[in-house]
Amino acid sequence: MKNVTKGTDFNIDSLPLPRKAHHDWALFHEESPKNNYKLFHQPVITLFNYTATFSRHSHLPLTTQYLEGTEVLKSLRYLVPLQSKNNLRKSLAPLVYVQSDCDPPSDRDSYVRELMTYIEVDSYGECLRNKALPQQLNGPASMDAGDFYSILAQYKFILAFENAVCDDYITEKFWRPLKLGVVPVYYGSPSIADWLPSNRSAILVSEFSHPRELASYIRQLDHDDRLYQAYIEWKLKGEISNQRLLTALRERKWGVQDIKQDNYIDAFECMVCTKVWDNIRLQEKKPYWDDYWGLEKRV
Repeated sequence: MKNVTKGTDFNIDSLPLPRKAHHDWALFHEESPKNNYKLFHQPVITLFNYTATFSRHSHLPLTTQYLEGTEVLKSLRYLVPLQSKNNLRKSLAPLVYVQSDCDPPSDRDSYVRELMTYIEVDSYGECLRNKALPQQLNGPASMDAGDFYSILAQYKFILAFENAVCDDYITEKFWRPLKLGVVPVYYGSPSIADWLPSNRSAILVSEFSHPRELASYIRQLDHDDRLYQAYIEWKLKGEISNQRLLTALRERKWGVQDIKQDNYIDAFECMVCTKVWDNIRLQEKKPYWDDYWGLEKRV
């Protein structure tokens, strides 16, 4: 028996009990624990034979689910030259924040609110908004629009704060600034250093003891082109040095916004079907004396 559970809709009461030894349970959950806390307790997650989650330890890891590939990281399509960004600083803050899911478990808004007392931040979303987007860019559908990207690309730094703090939970909030040639100021996955395109490509909030200290460092980079340029050098040269990231993108069996490849849901279902059939064949090949002597596992 095969049972595939979608994590967002998961309820412990909906599991097909009683669970027997030959039953295969699979879990697909691309979201953070914010959507379903039960799934991130070990007694629950270990119920499943096969998993597809953001964790690198899943049977089908979805850690790079928001990244199309290396090409978008290397692309200079939206890159605004540093001299132009310096000129734009007359009307723009050094930092931009865009969030409309306010007060999530990561408590990101509280941190940003305090950071705003030490350095100027332009905030366009529903959370802590102090600046308005053009009317045509209001709403979630515009978050991947070229015009929206062009606005963000004018900034030197983007506050990339996740809604939950979990190893390997990395969303478009991190990848988007890298694609645009903006330095992400990142708060979220404690394991983010394992996924940076290069050693110096993001500023990690976890390395600063207080928002005041972070603000001071950002001001230093804002006033020193040489120091700032070091964070986008990898982008300008098109060099991604992180072998873990390169390997994960090369070896994954699914694509992002690519009609030539399976999406991750189809890839997971195919993987589960293959595993189930492998188990069935293994059962069919077991020695006949297992049944004769009553060695089959009782459930």
